Amino acid sequence: MSAPLAALLGRKAEGLPPPEPVDFRSLVLPRSPNTCLAAPAGAHPAAHLATPPLPAGAAAAWPVLRRLGQRFPNTYPLAEWPERRQAQWVERSPRLGFPDVIAAELEEGPGGAAGLFLYSRSLFGWSDLGVNRRRVQAWIEALDAALRAR
Repeated sequence: MSAPLAALLGRKAEGLPPPEPVDFRSLVLPRSPNTCLAAPAGAHPAAHLATPPLPAGAAAAWPVLRRLGQRFPNTYPLAEWPERRQAQWVERSPRLGFPDVIAAELEEGPGGAAGLFLYSRSLFGWSDLGVNRRRVQAWIEALDAALRAR
């Protein structure tokens, strides 16, 4: 079975190419409009959204971020790189199971507040009709709420 077909027919994180960590500072976005990158203000010139400083430091926010995917339907852990405070998930579309990959990384910011990089991308198709942008916004809000509630 071909790799693209395996990714389409897979369940959860099955069938996807082996994950690699994202270098958010040098990430080159594709020409297609089926991605969304959020980054701390000034951290990436092509970011679609600026993430506000989080209400916790990176070390305190890391365990909360790791569990964040559990809050969203059809979202499954894909990989983690704790030394980078980076995690990735796959979210499958409800009807057809198309996979999108979400990558997040925390960095220490000024004044002890963590900075968040968050990147959501479709693995198939050209346009996503704004799905990845809405997802990124929802994840930012959910992480902020979870950190404030702890």
